[in-house]
Amino acid sequence: MPANGRKSIFITGAASGIGLACAKRFAKEGWFVGLSDIDRAGLLAAQDALGRENATANMLDVRDRDSWANALGAFGKETGGKLDVLLNNAGVARFGLLGDLSDADCDIQVDVNIKGVINGARAGLPLLKEARGRLINIASCAGLYGSPKLAVYSATKFAVRGLSEALDVEYAAQGVSVACVMPWFVETPILNAGASGTNEQMVDSLRKGGLEVYPVEDAAQVVWDAAHGKALHYFVGKRAKQMRFATSHMANVVRKQLRSRPLL
Repeated sequence: MPANGRKSIFITGAASGIGLACAKRFAKEGWFVGLSDIDRAGLLAAQDALGRENATANMLDVRDRDSWANALGAFGKETGGKLDVLLNNAGVARFGLLGDLSDADCDIQVDVNIKGVINGARAGLPLLKEARGRLINIASCAGLYGSPKLAVYSATKFAVRGLSEALDVEYAAQGVSVACVMPWFVETPILNAGASGTNEQMVDSLRKGGLEVYPVEDAAQVVWDAAHGKALHYFVGKRAKQMRFATSHMANVVRKQLRSRPLL
């Protein structure tokens, strides 16, 4: 059994960005890592980087329940039917005004960011129960206050936050704890998101606005802390903590600031 009694983590969207950074961090600490993604080449490259004795590569489309069953079934055979942490990290964004997004732009965000996380939370529960493990869902600061030109993305991240808060109560009765990690903007491929048929990308807007972008290693550290902590909400970056305070205590100020910025 390759896991050899080591703690284990299963990560979606592990071929790049926050998922890959977390995989490297947990493997460095001696954990056995289940890498999953729809990017086969990136997935195999990640497995080679970690070492095949430390990680499995599992093709997984988080929108597909059968795909979840197959991936976690195979991973469970490597870990003795247990899972210490399930990291629901896979996510997509499409940047642009809601009226400019195509149906496909809207649908994929809902399907991956909401349905994919729900699928993971359901499919992973049996393995998590065996280890009295921890479910960690990656949301976003866009789940604290709706972000212009990220309306659908924001809606999905509000949903992930709400799901996490509900499951924190539900899963506690089954010995499984829950955490919701909310990053500020992090240097990942998602920053290259744009609406279909346009050249505008999120990263261009961030640069124009002078907004900070944090390295993926910062996110990996917070996920590591979340895996070992007991809190429900975790924030990546100083600006994330400031946004949490502002939306809790100065929501009208945030609204006025957002409305004062040009959209076009």
